[in-house]
Amino acid sequence: MFSQIAAIVLLAVMFVIATVLPINMGALALVGAFIVGLLAHLPTRDIFAGFPGDLFVTLVGITYLFAIAQNNGTVDWLVHKFVWLVRGQIAAMPWVMFAVAGVLTAVGAVSPAAVAIIAPIGLRFAQRYKISPLLMGLMVIHGAQAGGFSPISIYGGITNQVVQRAGLPEHELMLFLASLFINFAIAVVIFLYFGGHRVSRHSEQRDSSDNETPSETTTHRLNAHRILTLIGLIALAIAALAFELNVGLVAITVAVLLALLSPNRQKKAIEQVSWSTVLLITGVITYIAVLQKIGAVDMVGNSVSRVGAPLLGALLLCYIGGVVSAFASSIAVLGATIPLAVPFLLQGHVQSGGVVAAIAVSSTIVDVSPFSTNGALVVANSQGVDREHFYRQMLVYSAIVVAVGPLITWLVLIVPGWL
Repeated sequence: MFSQIAAIVLLAVMFVIATVLPINMGALALVGAFIVGLLAHLPTRDIFAGFPGDLFVTLVGITYLFAIAQNNGTVDWLVHKFVWLVRGQIAAMPWVMFAVAGVLTAVGAVSPAAVAIIAPIGLRFAQRYKISPLLMGLMVIHGAQAGGFSPISIYGGITNQVVQRAGLPEHELMLFLASLFINFAIAVVIFLYFGGHRVSRHSEQRDSSDNETPSETTTHRLNAHRILTLIGLIALAIAALAFELNVGLVAITVAVLLALLSPNRQKKAIEQVSWSTVLLITGVITYIAVLQKIGAVDMVGNSVSRVGAPLLGALLLCYIGGVVSAFASSIAVLGATIPLAVPFLLQGHVQSGGVVAAIAVSSTIVDVSPFSTNGALVVANSQGVDREHFYRQMLVYSAIVVAVGPLITWLVLIVPGWL
């Protein structure tokens, strides 16, 4: 019990230190994992077992590949084609990114794979046309989450299986629509708050001035390097989305092949990988994995499951799903949190479909957190901004979502069924 409580307190202390002092929180988290491991008598291998090797490879592979694509002009060429696609209506582009990401996850793509492919292009577009990168990144993530609970999606399939195994009534359509409409509503608020509807006039003027420069002509042309890079990006999309291969491993494979074809031109691309972001995110996730290993998360969850008031218990479970998922795998959180609600759902005091949907949405809208794969990909691929400042913006936004999101889902999806 002591080590569990100490681990939770230490996490709060690390947040304070990283906020006040210019110290990478990932480094603090690795030290914290070591200290908690000693207190809980964990062997070193158990501490390292929580290191997210797959996320490390994904962050490095994606940022390395798109650094190559940016250096040889492929990303600028794609941005120009997107401008042509929306007929110069630059303000429509965040919604195009939202829709594309949503469609990809709705038809079965893993959310991080969709974000990994769409976010770098969207963020480069945002840099070029003076759109808020935070707006663009959040639109991509919420788009991916909007389609994330269709009956044929990864999240939807896992959640529906958990419900089925628990012997609860299935509400597949309700689950899908709840995620779709809540994420869409959030996207509308984000779009208006960050002035997305005011983008067009200024961006069109910028686009017009760009066309007067000689360098713009070369941006619009394909050459051998860009063609090969486009082939690599298409191969990445097919491998990750159609064949469900690991997006990080595929990305770094494509990046290395492109580097081998032009080693001198791409030798600086590896330096453009956001190594401080990689350390930050992998360090914090390692610490959270140690918390799960010593039972700190289960301790909180089990305490909530014993709450006598079903309505209050459902709200607390929504918050547990949101808080834990902001640092850990949403899929794992869904599989662990929904079963905690089964005892009082079987009593019939609250509508099971609403509770399941609320927990599911609460556990996934927080994937904007820079410690989740989706949020980490957006931070790592941000363009033309101070990444430390951008990370803090993402952190503040995700804190707001964690604080307010579960309450909103509870009010919208659970309370009406109770009344």
